[in-house]
Amino acid sequence: QVQFVESGGGLVQPGGSLRLSCVASGFTLDYLDIGWFRQAPGKEREGVSCISRSGNSTYYADSVKGRFTISRDNAKNTVYLQMNSLKPEDTAVYYCARGLCNPTVVVVIVSPSYWGQGTQVSVSS
Repeated sequence: QVQFVESGGGLVQPGGSLRLSCVASGFTLDYLDIGWFRQAPGKEREGVSCISRSGNSTYYADSVKGRFTISRDNAKNTVYLQMNSLKPEDTAVYYCARGLCNPTVVVVIVSPSYWGQGTQVSVSS
C-alpha cells in the first residue's frame, strides 16, 4: 500500500521528549518535501513542520519553534520529528504527508499526499 507509516507516539509528562518516525511505504521520498501535521480533538489540522527534498531547508510553526526538530534519512526512506520540552497543548494525533514547504504557512498539502494512520502523542502529568 502506498502511504506513510508513522510511529513513536506515546504518553509523556510535560517537559519530556519523543521522537516520531515516518516511513514511506511503496514509494520513495527522495524528491519530495515532507510535512508533519497534527490534529487535536475538536481542532483543525495544523502544519507543524516541513523539510525540503534536499533536507537543507526546514520550517516550523511558531507553536513548536525551538522545541521540535525535523530531519530526514533518504537512505532509510524516513523522516523524523524530534519533540522536546513537550507541553499538554502538543497532545494530538501526528501525521506526515507529502507537501510543499512554505515559509509563511509552513507546509501546503499536495496530491497525492500519502496520508498514514498517524501516531497519538499525549502530554500529561
